[in-house]
Amino acid sequence: MEILLMIPMLLFAVIAHEVAHGWVAYRCGDPTAQQAGRLTLNPLPHIDLFGTIIFPLILLLTKSPFLIGWAKPVPVNPYCFRNPPRDHLYVSLAGVCTNLALAVACTVLLGITVRVTGSTGGAIALMLQYGILINIILAVFNLLPIPPLDGSWVMYHLLPRGMAEAYRRIFPYGFIILIALLATGALGEIIDPLYRLVLQLMNRILVFIL
Repeated sequence: MEILLMIPMLLFAVIAHEVAHGWVAYRCGDPTAQQAGRLTLNPLPHIDLFGTIIFPLILLLTKSPFLIGWAKPVPVNPYCFRNPPRDHLYVSLAGVCTNLALAVACTVLLGITVRVTGSTGGAIALMLQYGILINIILAVFNLLPIPPLDGSWVMYHLLPRGMAEAYRRIFPYGFIILIALLATGALGEIIDPLYRLVLQLMNRILVFIL
């Protein structure tokens, strides 16, 4: 039952994350994602067999303390941007901001659901709770300044030019760094403090509604 409630929320969260990248890129002058048919919430064009299905299931079956996944990256051509440095930064932040907005939306809907039903244990309430947790984790995870995560491009565009070019040299090794952090358990330790901070903010919103 938990898996049946988690998977739809994870699927929607990762797809909305990628659609946000493509939509902001389109607004900034890049039609690549639109032409590829990726500005849609239909899951079929977005599903990545490993990142959207296999990897989350492995985390669930191994009782990982957090659940993450990803969809196929939306194609973006920064050469089409009207203002490349600024627009690339906006596109990089779009997915994280979308996940945070979804976490807030799930929190508000959870508060309304609890007020109407008087219970936090129903299927809808549980699904919304998973939606809050999953979207917070995805937002925090993607903010990490480790390639190819969104935070790496945010960091690249915020650093002075010389430091940014030096930082970009680690980009080819980003996935190896992520795997090493995950295998050693360090990834959870890095994510946990910021995750708890954002969760506290969601709890305050929920208490206000109730």
